[in-house]
Formats: sequence, structure tokens, C-alpha cells
Amino acid sequence: MHATKTNAGNFFEDFSFGQVIRHATPRTVTAGDVALYTSLYGPRFAVQSSDAFAKAIGYPQAPVDDLLAFHVVFGKTVPDVSLNAIANLGYAGGRFLKPVYPGDTLSTVSEVVGLKENSNRETGTVYVRSTGRNQHGDVVLEYSRWVMVRKRDKASPAPEAIVPNLPERVDPADIGSAVPPIDNTRYDDDLAGSRFRWGDYDAGEQIDHVDGMTLEEAEHQMATRLYQNTAKVHFNQHTEAKGRFGKRIVYGGVVISLARALSFNGLGNAFHVAAINAGRHVAPCFAGDTVYAWSEVLEKAEIPGRSDIGALRTRLIASKNRPCTDLPFKTAEGGYEDGVVLDLDLWLTLPR
Repeated sequence: MHATKTNAGNFFEDFSFGQVIRHATPRTVTAGDVALYTSLYGPRFAVQSSDAFAKAIGYPQAPVDDLLAFHVVFGKTVPDVSLNAIANLGYAGGRFLKPVYPGDTLSTVSEVVGLKENSNRETGTVYVRSTGRNQHGDVVLEYSRWVMVRKRDKASPAPEAIVPNLPERVDPADIGSAVPPIDNTRYDDDLAGSRFRWGDYDAGEQIDHVDGMTLEEAEHQMATRLYQNTAKVHFNQHTEAKGRFGKRIVYGGVVISLARALSFNGLGNAFHVAAINAGRHVAPCFAGDTVYAWSEVLEKAEIPGRSDIGALRTRLIASKNRPCTDLPFKTAEGGYEDGVVLDLDLWLTLPR
């Protein structure tokens, strides 16, 4: 009898501290991927939308949307890290280090940097540091995330608990390398869709991005397949009908991309996501939910050696079925208000 040739995915017991995983399958990002990404979320940032605009300010061509690159790199990790996940819990220390262009091939390697069995002994939290590289071996982005994974056997012994010390924020001195020196005299505010540059924002400013976008069942599944993300909870209604929600849940990255696209209205010149300081999927989204978003400027920083761009640290909050006119966030008791689904701490770069 032959051993099974199919992959059931890794359970919590299959991970070990320091383990390095080379993920299948390298993925060449194409102009078709960019077009599909645009059709799914509608991002309008000029640098990623127009070769002519990008070339005018110093890029060789329009780069791929930062989050498209992120989701492709993330998607590679799913069959090995989170095929048996219950939830993706959070992100930290993410840096976008090099632009990705159509034609670049991305691959991902992850290292297990922490493990902790949960008190119910049925699941555990796995911490991984994932690195995405292009065909030249250059690191295009890196990030940490932690995910709750099922155990194969509740009675199996727990590993020594190791929780990594993750940074609260990325140092502004470590961001901006994915933006070439840009010519701000050729940065056309009219074509970019906003007259507000880095100097026009202040810490403490709060921006309601106003618009909402409704998630459709077919669209969220197409988006997730675009990244070759194989997590079962997003696709299989036959099994998910028997699960805790009774239906498929939307990949959290879909909500991130929707909120980022909506943020154009108020942050139109924040064309580059330079870092993910922290992030949390507060609650699940489902087909039929309408996503809204708002941002708060947490911090404003110069980038050492760069007089062409500056950085804004923003908290991007997304809600479902609740407009953000009242800027929903946390309750007086410290929990999240009803409807909040995403809490994402980002460094964004803008022209000066």
C-alpha cells in the first residue's frame, strides 16, 4: 500500500521553533494580475495606475500595488502554515523593501519564531517570519504574523512556549527603500487626485474615507484564488456550513485591500505602503457585508536621507455595515465597537 500523496496541511504539533519552510509555488506577477486586482478593489493611486505618471517622477514603470505583492507572498505560506488555521491573529514588523513590477517572480520562505499551546489544548499559536524575494534573490518584503492552528491530537504534549518579542513599530529610518528618488516638481497633484502632500497632515488628524464597498461571494473567492491562498474556510461551503459561522468567511487580506482602496479618498497621495507596524482582524466578514474605513494619523516622520518623501503612521480602521462618520473604534471598556473588523497600523509615504 502506498502512503497518501495528498497534503493534509501542518497541525500545531508539526511546527518546531527555528524551523525554516521553503514554500511552493514561485509566482510571476503579470499585468493581468494587476488588472484583476484593480477590478476587485478599485485602487486609484496614480503611481500604481499609470506608467506615464510613474516614469515622470522616477520609476522605470508603474510598480505593482504593494498589497498585491503582500498577498502573493502571503498566499505562498498558507498551505504550510495556515491550511488548518482557525484564525489569522495579527501582524507586526512588516517592511516593503523593493518595488515589484509586472514580470517579477516572487517566492517565500518562512521561519517559525514562536510557539504557544492554547489553554483549551485543542489549538496553538504559531508565530512565523516570512520573507518574499524576487527572481534575483532581492528581498521585496518581510513580515511577522501569528496564527491559531488546530492540533492533530489534543493529548499530544505541548512544546516549550516561546513568544517572540515583536516591535511595536518599524523605525522610520528603515522604510522608504522601495521608493526610488522621485522628482516632486513632476508630481502632478491634479492627476494624482489630491492636493494634500506630506506637509498638509498632522498627528491626531482623523479622516473618514466616506465610501463603502459591498463584498460579493464570487469576488472574495476570486481575490483569494488570485493569491493562490488555499485556506479551506474561504472556499468550501459544503464543510463551512457545518462550521462555527455556517458559511465561508472572507480572507482578511480582502478587507485590508478594500480598506486601503477606500482610503484614497482623503489620502490620495499616500501612494506607498512602506510598513505594517501591527494589525489585527477584529471580526470576520462575509459575503454581503459592506466595508467602510477611516484613518487616524498617529505620527509624522521624516525619512533620513530623503527630502522627496515623508512618512505618515496611520491607523486604518475598517467597519462592516456601519459607516465611519462617527469613527468607530474602541469602547470605554477597551474592546472594539460593534462593526469594527480591521485595526491596521501602517507607515505610508507621501511626496513632500
